Amino acid sequence: MIELDFEKTGGLIPAIAQDYKTGEVLMMAFINRESWELTLKTGVVHYWSRSRGKLWKKGESSGNVQEVKEIRVDCDSDCVLFKINQIGEAACHTGFRSCFYRVVQGDTLKEDGVKVFDPEKVYGDNK
Repeated sequence: MIELDFEKTGGLIPAIAQDYKTGEVLMMAFINRESWELTLKTGVVHYWSRSRGKLWKKGESSGNVQEVKEIRVDCDSDCVLFKINQIGEAACHTGFRSCFYRVVQGDTLKEDGVKVFDPEKVYGDNK
């Protein structure tokens, strides 16, 4: 098993999801040792939800699954880059393809993207 340095950062490390075909950065979340091992075992990205305090298989509610194509580990072994095939239209729970759909313009944020699904219809109150 590949050892990541979960201890340095209190048990969670950042994980970036990037579309393996286009290079588009889709999201950033956190993984713990259990989600890392499940991702390696299944080939589907699993994260640790800090807000819900539980393991989270990406797409378990929305169907927007992330299939691993390649994994890169940074020089300190405390951050990973998942190059993924985004199954479903969106990676973001807000309904946008990417979580990075806002652009800083002066002192405001401007939306730069199109919502591809309505989160209320997909998640209800369970975001």
